[in-house]
Amino acid sequence: MPADLPLDTVLDVLACPVCGAVLSRTHRTLTCPHGHAFDLARQGYVTLVSGAGSRFDGDDADMIAARERFLGTGWFAPLADALADEVVRTTPAGDAGTVVEVGAGTGYYLAHVLDRLDARGGGVPASRGVGLDASRYAARRIARVHERVGALVADGWSRLPLREGAATHMLSVFAPRNAAEADRVLTDEGVMVVLAPTPRHQRELIEPLGLVHVDAHKDERLDAAVAGRFVRDTQRSVEYAAALSRSDVAALVGMGPSTRHRTRDELAAAIDALPDPLDVTASVTLSTFRRA
Repeated sequence: MPADLPLDTVLDVLACPVCGAVLSRTHRTLTCPHGHAFDLARQGYVTLVSGAGSRFDGDDADMIAARERFLGTGWFAPLADALADEVVRTTPAGDAGTVVEVGAGTGYYLAHVLDRLDARGGGVPASRGVGLDASRYAARRIARVHERVGALVADGWSRLPLREGAATHMLSVFAPRNAAEADRVLTDEGVMVVLAPTPRHQRELIEPLGLVHVDAHKDERLDAAVAGRFVRDTQRSVEYAAALSRSDVAALVGMGPSTRHRTRDELAAAIDALPDPLDVTASVTLSTFRRA
């Protein structure tokens, strides 16, 4: 068997996507007692989807590379700090967190949360995380983002390959959330933490670059989507502006859904017409949800 992998630290919370049974690892394969087997990729992640496969392809290699470049600028660091604050605040003293992020991208936020949990010290057991994404390109980066983050390719809208009551927190950062699965996967006292953009997010870029608008009723739709399972416990706004270069803007746009709606040449021309640098607003709501 190869040396321990980050995936090994969360193996006990994983479940077979076909039958829901526990999984164990032998060399580079995860198997369940019913004979379903899933090979580990050489990069350290595993694809856990049922025979029907995933309904989504996820972000392509260019989008994930753009995400990694942009997050490396630190522009979203205040958002990662705010997210980590909420997870630490809602983790009982002395407890280790098991944090799941659906649509984890490069694992940037999840790793930041675990580092903050670990910084509590005082003999608290080490935290651990599971990063799920529909993109194998994302999973490759998640697999190396933290020594205690297991990386999975999985469909966030289907039954998650996780055991019931496995997680203390489920994160949704600029990503969809599956309330039914959060209800199943979280512990009785578990918390769902959602970071979502407001209509002011990147407002300086929306018209010049033809970006996708944020629905003004996003909060109401979120409450309706989780109704009967969760209620919003806390909510706060995080907003600030920072100067972005044109290359920063290109990476920001390249990592999001808007890149699918215009050609590369069209976006490049629109970005070249922007001031350099340009003050751009980050504006989100950060909410925690507990069981209804």
